[in-house]
Amino acid sequence: MTITPIKNGTALTLKLEGRLDTITAPELEAKLKTDLDGIESLVFDLSALDYISSAGLRVLLSAQKRMNLQGEMKITGASDIILEIFEVTGFCDILTIE
Repeated sequence: MTITPIKNGTALTLKLEGRLDTITAPELEAKLKTDLDGIESLVFDLSALDYISSAGLRVLLSAQKRMNLQGEMKITGASDIILEIFEVTGFCDILTIE
């Protein structure tokens, strides 16, 4: 998976490309631990994400919990396959998906 950060003041967009799964989720989790300090708006651009596993969902949920305390978080560009995973797992009720 490739993570491309785009920071603009207190806004951070993370473009995820490839697969967010058991192998790659720890990389994203580590990045979020260091990159979210001072961030008030977090956007995950999933337009190039092919797959997300339960490990990836856990990282998104953790990021959402942190952003609830310091700002807002959105998901953009999710494919129909990723949206279906969000719907089946109930994440569409937890995350802001555009």
